[in-house]
Amino acid sequence: DVQLVESGGGSVQAGGSLRLSCVAGGYTANRQCMGWFRQAPGKEREGVAAISIGGITRRYADYVKGRFTISQDSNKTSVYLHMTSLKPEDSAMYYCASVQQLWHAGCDWKTFNYWGQGTQVTVS
Repeated sequence: DVQLVESGGGSVQAGGSLRLSCVAGGYTANRQCMGWFRQAPGKEREGVAAISIGGITRRYADYVKGRFTISQDSNKTSVYLHMTSLKPEDSAMYYCASVQQLWHAGCDWKTFNYWGQGTQVTVS
């Protein structure tokens, strides 16, 4: 199976920073992209940031551009989300996600098909 384990969430004051981590394990065949989504209570899950395995393609939601940075380690088994200038509206459960399929995905939000359990981020 695909395993995506998030960590790094917590409570922070507005204007503060957090760094989320995701470790990918288990089935890794045809992995093309990794990324982060978030979901607040009563709202739909939305894409935050994504990166292709080669690091060439990066995507950010408009509301986090200039504040969040996605990165990955050299062996491509971990992905990170460095969040700065956090706002109360950033409060949500943040999920690590991956795209694993045979055909080219391009890391579009709707191509992600595996998910971690989430880590809570609360900004006050």
